[in-house]
Amino acid sequence: MHVSGPLVLGIETSCDETGIGIVRGRELLSNTIASSMDEQARYGGVVPEIAARAHLEALQPSIEAALAEASVSLAELDAVAVTSGPGLAGALMVGVGAAKALAVSLGKPLYAVNHLVGHIAADILTEDADRLEYPTVAILVSGGHTSLLLVRDLTSDVELLGETVDDAAGEAFDKVARVLGLPYPGGPEIDRAAAQGDPLAIRFPRGLSRASDMAEHRYDFSFSGLKTAVARWVEQREDAGEPVPVADVAASFREAVVDVLVTKALDACARHGVPRLLLGGGVIANRRLRDVALERAEAAGVTVRIPPLSLCTDNGAMIAALAAELISAGRQPSTLAFGADSTLPVTEIQV
Repeated sequence: MHVSGPLVLGIETSCDETGIGIVRGRELLSNTIASSMDEQARYGGVVPEIAARAHLEALQPSIEAALAEASVSLAELDAVAVTSGPGLAGALMVGVGAAKALAVSLGKPLYAVNHLVGHIAADILTEDADRLEYPTVAILVSGGHTSLLLVRDLTSDVELLGETVDDAAGEAFDKVARVLGLPYPGGPEIDRAAAQGDPLAIRFPRGLSRASDMAEHRYDFSFSGLKTAVARWVEQREDAGEPVPVADVAASFREAVVDVLVTKALDACARHGVPRLLLGGGVIANRRLRDVALERAEAAGVTVRIPPLSLCTDNGAMIAALAAELISAGRQPSTLAFGADSTLPVTEIQV
């Protein structure tokens, strides 16, 4: 049973989804998302200028749709929340500008929050959120981010254990899909192709997983070498005039990514004595990742939490939820001095 709390509208524009969410405390009232993915697809990836323009066009109708779905008015809001970073600078600026204008015009407090911590907050919108326990290890896997975090308290203590040193996992999926002649976005396409393939057919490298990497990069990720290894393997087959087994390549590539993500996440749980793991971010939609994480976590005595997939991709509801938690914890609103920060560190929960 949810306890009622502040009524918050959240705005998320860090990449190519315009997300508007409305929550009352830990109760989800609306999760409205307008994506410019179809416009980006012709370029094979996100073009920042196109994303920013799409946010401008989608913001007002998305806010109106969210208010209608939640059956609330702007005047009823207790606060406005917005993603300050990290993300694409131009895209973030659209959301930040809109949130400031909305807050000032309504005379409402404004909370500028961290996009990555928002992904963790998505979990408090689930039915059993009251059973959330800390500390927890969280792994966030998306098109732009791959981060491993130790969360001691959602509103005050989030530690970065490791992150990608080059391509994010989602980015690697897109690039390998292109190598295999599959359309953008690559994640779902790789998933579909891999369903018919053998994940053990090709042993692709597991980046930053050797014993020599453990001292400096124990919890960091690298997918650039894996992407290159796939491209070289495909090139060699093509140069030899042999057919490329797309399903086997897709399955073997996906297995390499999943293996690294799950292994490092569970290693963090073991070393920090934390028997809880939260999965977040759009790449969590990958069924193989969820299945392997659940299977190996159970064997390790670790409980896994996965928010509903509609709350794993970028959305405004998670931003509103994080702000609602900050308000309930007695945190003061942000001033209007903050701006869009494309490299905002995860340790800065609120700006």
